[in-house]
Amino acid sequence: MNLPPLSIMQQKASPGQCALVVNCLARNYISPEIYMRLSYSSHCIKAASATSLSGSDSETEGKQRSSDSFDDAFKADSLVEGTSSRYSMYNSVSQKLMAKMGFKEGEGLGKYSQGRKDIVEASNQKGRRGLGLTLQGFDQELNVDWRAEPEPSACEQVSWFPECTTEIPDTQEMSDWMVVGKRKMIIEDETEFCGEELLHSVLQCKNVFDILDGEEMRRARTRANPYEMIRGVFFLNRAAMKMANMDFVFDRMFTNPRDSYGKPLVKDREAELLYFADVCAGPGGFSEYVLWRKKWHAKGFGMTLKGPNDFKLEDFYSASSELFEPYYGEGGIDGDGDITRPENITAFRNFVLDNTDRKGVHFLMADGGFSVEGQENLQEILSKQLLLCQFLMALSIVRTGGHFICKTFDLFTPFSVGLVYLLYCCFERVCLFKPITSRPANSERYVVCKGLKVGIDDVRDYLFSVNIKLNQLRNTDSDVNLVVPLEVIKGDHEFTDYVIRSNESHCSLQIKALAKIHAFVQDTTLSEPRQAEIRKECLRLWGIPDQARVAPSSTDPKSKFFELIQGTEIDIFSYKPTLLTSKTLEKIRPVLDYRCMVSGSEQKFLIGLGKSQIYTWDGRQSDRWVKLDLKTELPRDTLLSVEIVHELKGEGKAQRKISAIHILDVLVLNGSDVREQHFNQRIQLAEKFVKAVSKPSRPDMNPIRVKEVYRLEEMEKIFVRLEMKIIKGSSGTPKLSYTGRDDRHFVPTGLYIVRTVNEPWTMGFSKSFKRKFFYNKKTKNSTFDLPSDAIAPFHICYYGRLFWEWGDGIRVHDSQKPQDPDKLSKEDVLSFIQTHSA
Repeated sequence: MNLPPLSIMQQKASPGQCALVVNCLARNYISPEIYMRLSYSSHCIKAASATSLSGSDSETEGKQRSSDSFDDAFKADSLVEGTSSRYSMYNSVSQKLMAKMGFKEGEGLGKYSQGRKDIVEASNQKGRRGLGLTLQGFDQELNVDWRAEPEPSACEQVSWFPECTTEIPDTQEMSDWMVVGKRKMIIEDETEFCGEELLHSVLQCKNVFDILDGEEMRRARTRANPYEMIRGVFFLNRAAMKMANMDFVFDRMFTNPRDSYGKPLVKDREAELLYFADVCAGPGGFSEYVLWRKKWHAKGFGMTLKGPNDFKLEDFYSASSELFEPYYGEGGIDGDGDITRPENITAFRNFVLDNTDRKGVHFLMADGGFSVEGQENLQEILSKQLLLCQFLMALSIVRTGGHFICKTFDLFTPFSVGLVYLLYCCFERVCLFKPITSRPANSERYVVCKGLKVGIDDVRDYLFSVNIKLNQLRNTDSDVNLVVPLEVIKGDHEFTDYVIRSNESHCSLQIKALAKIHAFVQDTTLSEPRQAEIRKECLRLWGIPDQARVAPSSTDPKSKFFELIQGTEIDIFSYKPTLLTSKTLEKIRPVLDYRCMVSGSEQKFLIGLGKSQIYTWDGRQSDRWVKLDLKTELPRDTLLSVEIVHELKGEGKAQRKISAIHILDVLVLNGSDVREQHFNQRIQLAEKFVKAVSKPSRPDMNPIRVKEVYRLEEMEKIFVRLEMKIIKGSSGTPKLSYTGRDDRHFVPTGLYIVRTVNEPWTMGFSKSFKRKFFYNKKTKNSTFDLPSDAIAPFHICYYGRLFWEWGDGIRVHDSQKPQDPDKLSKEDVLSFIQTHSA
């Protein structure tokens, strides 16, 4: 029976409890001392009740005299035979009652003194533990001064390994490095790279928590960690904020990578994409952060285990998952994503290289881990192959000069340290770093590698062979114990000293953090007062808005269209191109101001609301936006000028047809309004955008392409690409076909001619300087540099289009029927261009 302490009982006890107390005494439920407390409290309440009943001065005076006489009696009987000074604090009434019942100090009540002798202790109940449960071993003191931990701060310091001066090892040197021996499943003796006392201390601190309820541990950890409130902000998990944290600390080396000279690895002027990969990374928090930061200027590739821990692209609320392409190794989208399988590593490497111009990604992120519940101290040993395969993947797909970041756990064993040593040899700079977003009590750290060197192929092949050996030894008593000989590692004193310092510093911090959680479990009133303040400071420093995680709101295409065009006159979108005739041909002067594209169908506007929510509109206000009946995906807030073209491959019965989206011009790309940029720049951005959203692993999806743009003075190149082909379903009659860059052809309907220079500017060619220049017809000024007001924005280009229709009577190929003399011929156009481009 749990009773409140004396101070509470003196306030809460009532006269009606007396019968209960006597009954409890008889049944050995409570001690005599508790009974005395209740009796004293009962007496106090009776006296207070008597006083509270007074209604006038005379009545109060009478009650006061009665009380005084009671106090006199209490003083006279303050000591009762059979009691001692230990019980003198209780009133005489309770003492007399106890004496009458035969109470003697040191003995219990009852005929045979079988009653309880000692006071009932206050409850030590914690959380939802069973009543009376005591966790043996947990309640003891850890004797660690956790209060001496550093003051929480958003500022972090990075300590790099010294630069490696050793040559990258070659195949011959590494031929006898791999050591196979008995499988080792203990960590306590791994003291080569950490002091024995520190190692045992951290393991002891971890062991203390083995018997603690997980929920109780998590609640204490939440209160104890000063950085806990950072959480995931508006991203899908905490991993995204770890990447945001480390991206800032390492001077944006991931989202804005630079070479050793400080020059950007991604050249924006050349409309180059930032390519990255994310492995062992479900559900994809790292990638969501990168895509939020870079938007459509980045393209991600991912591989992780299929199943419950797969990528959850549908939960990318803050970024466009259409820019990320999962690929699961052998079998592509149908693979299993197991990074320890050699065939998956090879398949993923080939896929990435094929889609990055054989260069590889600018950086790789790896965040692999799995549950080791009940074997936490062996996490490093159990994760050794996973760690090796992540390092191997970095050497397989990161481009020269690129970067790598990977989660590690404890680094006590020579196997793990040997893997880090190989990275140390292959990258310009390497460091071990624990961000403040990684909980201080866990063993998690990150190895950060900057600038992949040339000539690492032999190391990659060596690690590939080690992985094959690990797979062969799986489920046996043997294991690969070394990948780099201990004497080689220790021969590099600067490397070894860094590892030891890092390990011991990390152990010390971990011990204090575990001791702090231990204290917070024992005392639930403890908390970190600066959690909210630290969170605010970190988000400001890292450039992360303090916003709640909210799913993107859905909207209709018409409303989104008006939102994207921002007040532009809608009449512009209904303009039809001017037909090119012998009369309108004079408009295309000077020729250098124009570009041209081959048309394959009617022009439409296309809007993307995210994923497959794509709609088209023909520009007429009376017509509605229509859902696109194609299998493709586009990021939200995208507005394009397109054609839906039926592409063909092959001829005859084997001919295949597929509908493709051909981009003529771009207005808004994933929220970026590009209408005011030069036409050439818009086309370049369109090509970059298409690379970002393309899905080579999904042949079932309809492709998106950018129209090939030609200078008008180079129109003859178009006619070279025209040929007569038999189209399935055309009764065997050859039809005019235009073949694009990807070897697919379509039936052309004409040619768009677009003016890209804004009035009053025009372009000319300087024969003396052998280069083009810009000339202002009003001011008579000329310049070689493009004036900002000479750029024709989208609405000027769209309004001023001309269209040369290739219908009946137009002969643009030698095999076609004779030319209609009343229509504009190929020869007429080419002659005009040649005359006016000289």
